[in-house]
Order: sequence, then C-alpha cells, then structure tokens
Amino acid sequence: MKLSIITINFNNRDGLQKTIDSIVSQTFRDFEWVVIDGGSTDGSRELIEQNADNFAYWVSEPDKGVYNAMNKGMAQAKGDYLLFMNSGDWLYNENSLEKCFAHEFNADVMYGDCLFHYTDYDAEWHNPSPMTFEFLYQSCLSHSSSFIKREVLVKEGYDENMRIASDYEFWLKLAFSNGSFCHLDELVSVYDTSGISSTNQGLLKDERARLQAKYIPQMVQADYARLKNMQTRLSDNQVEGVLQYGHKKKLYHKLITASLVLCRFFDKYFR
Repeated sequence: MKLSIITINFNNRDGLQKTIDSIVSQTFRDFEWVVIDGGSTDGSRELIEQNADNFAYWVSEPDKGVYNAMNKGMAQAKGDYLLFMNSGDWLYNENSLEKCFAHEFNADVMYGDCLFHYTDYDAEWHNPSPMTFEFLYQSCLSHSSSFIKREVLVKEGYDENMRIASDYEFWLKLAFSNGSFCHLDELVSVYDTSGISSTNQGLLKDERARLQAKYIPQMVQADYARLKNMQTRLSDNQVEGVLQYGHKKKLYHKLITASLVLCRFFDKYFR
C-alpha cells in the first residue's frame, strides 16, 4: 500500500466534514485512512461513525494532545508514506493525490505546495526546490502537503512534550541526519489557518527557539541572524523607497545598485 492518510480531530465537526468530503472524492484510491478523534462532544464522533466504511481504523477517546494523537495514528498506519490531513485541511482538488503519485516516490519526504486559507482570501505557498536548510531554519513544511516515509518517522515519533513545534523538530533532525527531501511541483492541499500553530504565534516562536538552541550550533545561528539582518537592510523594497524620493532617479539607481553589489561582494568573500 502506497499511502496512509491520518486525520486527527477534536471538537471540529465542520472542519472534519470538509476533510472527509475532500478525501472521499479523490480519484487516486491506493490508500488507507486512519482517524483519531480526541473524544469530541460536538457531533464529530457521530460523523465518524456515519463514514466508518471509509476508514481502515478509527477511535474516539481522550488523548494527551495533538502529537499524542498523531503518534497513535502513526502506530496504526501501514502505508509506505504517511500524510497527516487533519480536520479542517483538505486536498486542493479531486485529482491532487493522483497527480502527486504520478511522480516517482523515493525520498524520505516528498513535499508539495499548498494554499493558505484565510477568512477573506487564499494565498498560494510554493516551497523551495531543492530543499535548503535556510528554509527549514526560517520556516516549516506543511503536514498536509508532505508525504513522509513511514519507516523514517516511526523510529522516534513526535515529542509529545511539545504543543506546537514537534513537527519542526522532526524536520531539523531529519536534515541533520542527511535525510532526503524531494519537491513535488503540485498544489497538494489547502491549509486551515485557524489551527493552534497559526493562532498561537507566541508559543510557536518560543518552542522553535528552544529547538534551534538545542540542535543548531550558536555560530550557525549567528550567521543566519547576520544574513537576515543584511537581507532586511539591502531589500529591494528599501532600495525602491530611497529611489522614489530622489530627484535624479537614474543616478540614484546606479549609485545604489553599485553599492549593493559591493556590499554583497565584500560580505561574501572577505568576512
């Protein structure tokens, strides 16, 4: 079996309905589906029971949080790759899985792109190809657009002491162990921005900082902080901001461009 889809849910019946509608409509069918509900009291359990024929396994019982539920789902999964499609997230269209599995799957993580769904608009998010540590340091892959090789993830599972950033820890550890990442040039899923990791940015920032301090040498962190500061100072937007106030724009443009080139040259080769 190529794929195990794992859905976790707690008191999010409406979001769960969106996820179910999306998955049952897929043209690609070589997958099993595991649903872990945390003992919901909002009608989610009844919805799961109504759709039980679609699931290889489901349970509705109290758990110890998001990552405990994800680990429980992982323990039941048997597919070669795992896709966490949690309640409220949905696949981009009915052909999403078919398009993804038309590609050759061999990397530890096969990751696509996603659409961020906000209250009044949607925004496409395209991940880098190839994957870079700079991206993993500053950002994070979306679960709902990442197919993770099961044998790689089950070795340790997710740290249940983290509330938001245990998946970020997995990406860091995989990168430092020379894990392989392969980009799928496909819009895979739509990400629900109302989840805890999107709405509790303070906690997310704190947990990420603790993980970076744990896994990334201070000298490397210092380099990234310096580069980020330089990028901010030398951003194209700031250059345009200077230009719009200049009376001799062509001359300003030439001088600023030359200055930027020199700054970047010296920063690259003489620091």
